[in-house]
Amino acid sequence: MQFTDRRAVTRWIIIATSFLIVVLILWNTYSFFQIFKEEERVKMNQWALAQKKMAAADLDADIELPFEIIQNAHIPIMVTQQGKIVNHINIDPSIEKDSLQMRALLENLKSQNDPIKMEYLPGKIQYLYYGDSDLLNKLKYYPVALLLIIFLFATVVYNFYRSTKMATQNKLWAGMAKETAHQIGTPLSSLIGWLEFLKADSSVDESTLEEIEKDIVRLQTITDRFSKIGSEPILESRDIIEETRASFDYLKSRFSNQVEFTFTAPSEAVWVKMNPALHSWTIENLMKNAIDAMRGKGKLDLVLENDGTNLKINVTDNGKGIPKNQFKKVFEPGFTTKKRGWGLGLSLTKRIVEEYHKGRIRVLHSEVGKGTTIQIVYGVAS
Repeated sequence: MQFTDRRAVTRWIIIATSFLIVVLILWNTYSFFQIFKEEERVKMNQWALAQKKMAAADLDADIELPFEIIQNAHIPIMVTQQGKIVNHINIDPSIEKDSLQMRALLENLKSQNDPIKMEYLPGKIQYLYYGDSDLLNKLKYYPVALLLIIFLFATVVYNFYRSTKMATQNKLWAGMAKETAHQIGTPLSSLIGWLEFLKADSSVDESTLEEIEKDIVRLQTITDRFSKIGSEPILESRDIIEETRASFDYLKSRFSNQVEFTFTAPSEAVWVKMNPALHSWTIENLMKNAIDAMRGKGKLDLVLENDGTNLKINVTDNGKGIPKNQFKKVFEPGFTTKKRGWGLGLSLTKRIVEEYHKGRIRVLHSEVGKGTTIQIVYGVAS
């Protein structure tokens, strides 16, 4: 518990530190922006003074410095007098020819910076409007770019953390499954021995022995299933119609008559690469979930369709249904709507179908209060 708490505290410290760093970078960027903006305004004041000196200069005056200042301006500038544009520099030639575009550009410059008042002659006042330099324009978008980079980095870290966590969970479940299979194996071997001992006793009813043997075979099947979790199962070319029917019939015989079972499949054999024990587990999981959704009373349809390329298995019930926003969540480990449940059945089913049998599984259709159809799609063996 203490270890978990420490990890949580460390995580929050890292998040808070990262947030502080981002705030400091943004504040620093804003400070640079203001400094550059002030420097540009100083340059524009110098430009205005140079303009005033050139306007008031006589023929013998030295105007080399003011002229150089005016020529070295590299940002768009407009000078107005009584609302009319009387001078401009660094304006796109295509805009200069259009008075409407010039007026629109002037309004844009007004929105960027406050004007500089120039009294180039007594009583003659002009206003200088200027835009931001390329450097300032680029600096505006720097915080946005920085935030995007941080967001992408955080997404990568989150996905890595999530993948690592899921991989750890998968290893844990696989280890638990193998250990369960190992633990069941010891008493199961003993039960097989006792069964053989009872068979030798003629006083024991034969039908009783048959039922005990069925349960032992069932336990062997369960052990075999658990032992395959976490390892690559051996796939065999099997008739999926026959394998599915066998699992269907087994569960059908073990539930009450309050559930109406129907099985529909092509009459011809359909050969698919599969592991029989794991496929049986898949069908049983889907059927048990369907029966649970109907609370043990309703109609369950299992339909197999072959289109020549894919074999589709649809398991349909008329139970409580699944909300659309949970169509994908139902396959996540730990997700369950039952009061008592681990939320592992459909997640294991998804793993068996997609990782081991290279198929696909999804909620094909569901409506709350009316029922659900879950579909499995397998490629047909050639």
